Amino acid sequence: MNKRNPIEDLAHLRHEFGEHGGVNMSIEASSTFTVIDPETMPELFAGRRGPDKGCYLYGRHFNPTVYNLGRQMAALEGTEAAYCTASGMAAIAGAILGVCDAGDEIVASNTVYGGTYALLHEFLPAKTRIKTTFVDITDLDAVSGALTAGTKLLFAESVSNPTLRLANIPRLAEIAHGHGARLLIDNTFSPLILRPSGLGADIVVHSITKFISGASDIIAGAICGQEAFIGELMDLHSGPLMLLGPTMDPHIASSVSLRIPHLPLRMAAHGNRALELAKRLDDLGLEVTYPGLTRHPDHDLFNALRSSKYGYGGVLTLDAGDADTANELMSHLQNEQRFGYLAVSLGYFDTLMSCSGASTSSEMSDEDQRVAGISPGLVRVSIGYTGTLEQRWNQLHGALVATGIVSAAGGDQHETCST
Repeated sequence: MNKRNPIEDLAHLRHEFGEHGGVNMSIEASSTFTVIDPETMPELFAGRRGPDKGCYLYGRHFNPTVYNLGRQMAALEGTEAAYCTASGMAAIAGAILGVCDAGDEIVASNTVYGGTYALLHEFLPAKTRIKTTFVDITDLDAVSGALTAGTKLLFAESVSNPTLRLANIPRLAEIAHGHGARLLIDNTFSPLILRPSGLGADIVVHSITKFISGASDIIAGAICGQEAFIGELMDLHSGPLMLLGPTMDPHIASSVSLRIPHLPLRMAAHGNRALELAKRLDDLGLEVTYPGLTRHPDHDLFNALRSSKYGYGGVLTLDAGDADTANELMSHLQNEQRFGYLAVSLGYFDTLMSCSGASTSSEMSDEDQRVAGISPGLVRVSIGYTGTLEQRWNQLHGALVATGIVSAAGGDQHETCST
């Protein structure tokens, strides 16, 4: 397993200068690029010249600022290369189409983000005849049994959305490779915490929109993998990213690039706050799920695979029992206690919360949600790090009391923590 610290790789890579000697890389806003020698143009179109040799053609192909961010994402994930896209879904779709042809098969976790589920379950079969079989990704025998000679890809989220189950990436890699398939991991929930490529994954995707951005102000994604694979995605004749064109704007790339250096501080802050709140909710006897709790079914595996410096992630779930109670709780948390915001997405510096079954997992049928373990009252909470711990705990506890989930006497026996 690759235990190298990605921050060391990033620090080494970022020691570059801007166009005029600036400490930040320049923003290249050009949509098209000139060549000095006319003979270079056909070399670019033939794929014999490219950004690795300092040659650029057109912004939909490669842009220097976006290319630089791609190098940082590759360093973050420990891969040979990366390409940054206009959204996380563009990254997922582009990576899948880079591996699979019409009629191929995919085996995927039955607990994934709703947009990913819709892409696999409805869009790809209708448009490309690419079929997906969904399985419990934690049942390794079921995973192995689902793969066939036609399976080209095994897909999972490193930490499942929203049930927070951990993919056993080393074992999944063994299974996929044993069947001649590739393993694609969505690592959106756990940047820095997990490094799937070092654990055996062939391709890693991110919704940069979430923790890596950290401010809920941009939409962006990334695909990380072998240099040859990224090159195939950008091929002028058959590359799905080149031809479908989910191009990242260079201004977005520059903005993201300036946020990556403090990603370690933010991930640690998210994790510290989430762990403490999860422990306190657990002490109240509530149905809280968080990988940092010792009773979490994947706690030991998480400890074996994670980088201990960055905690267990910034997302926890609380099962309020039913949708009405969940909605009442979230309304009280936002409108009365100012604990956070009733909104989808995650990784924001303030807390975001939503009832997954009615929002980010609503693309799944009621039965599929039941099989995946997504109950109607499951509240997904992306824990922010603003305010103090005690302030946020008092707000959370106050809402739990106001909605009758806990009694007024519950949860007052916690020592103050400086987190």
